[in-house]
Amino acid sequence: MTKIVDVRAKSPDELKAMLLDLRKEQFNLRFQRATGQLEAVSRIKVVRRDIARVKTVLAEQSRSAAKA
Repeated sequence: MTKIVDVRAKSPDELKAMLLDLRKEQFNLRFQRATGQLEAVSRIKVVRRDIARVKTVLAEQSRSAAKA
C-alpha cells in the first residue's frame, strides 16, 4: 500500500508512470482471479485504492497548476 505522502512527493510524470504500472497489475490480478490462479485476493483492493490515490493527486496537481 502506498502512503499518500509518498504519492504527493512525486512529479506528474512519475505519477503517470505509476498509474500505468498499477493498471497493468490490476489487469494481471483480474486475469489471475478469472483463471483461478490468484492467491492474494486482498491485493486487488489495495491496488484499486492506490490507483484512486494517484488519480486524486494528479487531479489536485492539475487544478493547482491551472489556478496558478
